[in-house]
Amino acid sequence: MPPVHIIGVSLDLGGNRRGVDMGPSAFRIGGLAERLTALGITVVDEGDLVAPIPEIKSLGDPSKKYIREIARVCEKLYKTSLGVLEKGGLPLVLGGDHSLAAGSVAATADFVRREQKPLGLLWVDAHGDMNTPSSTNSGNVHGMPLASLLGPEPPELSRIGGFSPKVTPDHTVLIGIRNLDEREKELMRGSGVRVFTMKDIDRSGIAAIVEQALAIAGTATAGIHVSFDLDVCDPTIAPGVGTPVKGGLDYREAHMLMEMVADSGLLRALDLVEVNPILDDRNMTAILGGELASSALGQKII
Repeated sequence: MPPVHIIGVSLDLGGNRRGVDMGPSAFRIGGLAERLTALGITVVDEGDLVAPIPEIKSLGDPSKKYIREIARVCEKLYKTSLGVLEKGGLPLVLGGDHSLAAGSVAATADFVRREQKPLGLLWVDAHGDMNTPSSTNSGNVHGMPLASLLGPEPPELSRIGGFSPKVTPDHTVLIGIRNLDEREKELMRGSGVRVFTMKDIDRSGIAAIVEQALAIAGTATAGIHVSFDLDVCDPTIAPGVGTPVKGGLDYREAHMLMEMVADSGLLRALDLVEVNPILDDRNMTAILGGELASSALGQKII
C-alpha cells in the first residue's frame, strides 16, 4: 500500500446548507489517521485547503453560485493531489462539498495520462451531480462536478488542469442514485454513463452491482478514482450530511462496496465528502467515513 496523504478541503460554497466546511476536522477527530496507521499504512496529513466563507464573497452568477471561489479551491486541490501522486502517494481527499471533485479527479486523470490509459471513475452518491448552469434549479455548484469532469460545463471547473474531458462516459459509473432533478435525468440518460440506482441494488444485491461497476470502470483503464458522498448511505447510519435522502446504502452494503474496491487493487485516489457535523449525531457520520476508508484501503475482516 502506498503512503496515504490526507488532504482536507474546507469548502462550503457549493451547497445551500452550511457546515460541510467542518467535515475534514470531523474526520480527524473521528480517528481516521489512527485507523489507517493501525493497518500499517504510512499516513501523511497535508492539512487543509481553506475556502473563503460565503458571507465575505459575492454570490456571482446565480446559475453557478460562487463559481470563481470554488474553481480557485479546486485548482489548488488539483495541484496538491497531483503532487501527492507524483511522489507515489494515494490522495485521500476529505470534504467539504462535492464540488471539490472537479479538482481531485482532474489530478488523478492528469497523472494517469502518463500511462497512456484513461481513468475509471466510481461516483458513489445519492445524487447525479450532472447538472449544468443551464439545467440547475438551484445554482448550487455541488450539483455540477460530474458534469464538469465529463464535459465542458461549467467551464470554470472543466478547464482545471488544462484539459477536458477528465473522464469518459464508458468508464464512469454512478452507484446509489435515488434523487435526481427531472432535467438531470435527461442529461444522464443522454450522457452514456452507467447508472446503478438503489432499485438496482435492491434487486441484484450490492456485490453483483459493484462487480459490474468495477468491470466497467476498471477494464482497460489505469485504475479508478472513487468519489464517495456520504449521503449515499441511509440517514440512519449517516445523518450528518449536506443533503440526506432516505433509502440509501446500509452499513454492510457500504462496507462491501469499499471492500470490493480494495480487493480489486484498482484504487488510485479516494474522496470522502459532504460530512456536515452540525447535522450529525456524536460524529457518527465522520466515524463511518473513517471506517469506510479503512475498508477501501485494505482492512480485512479476518
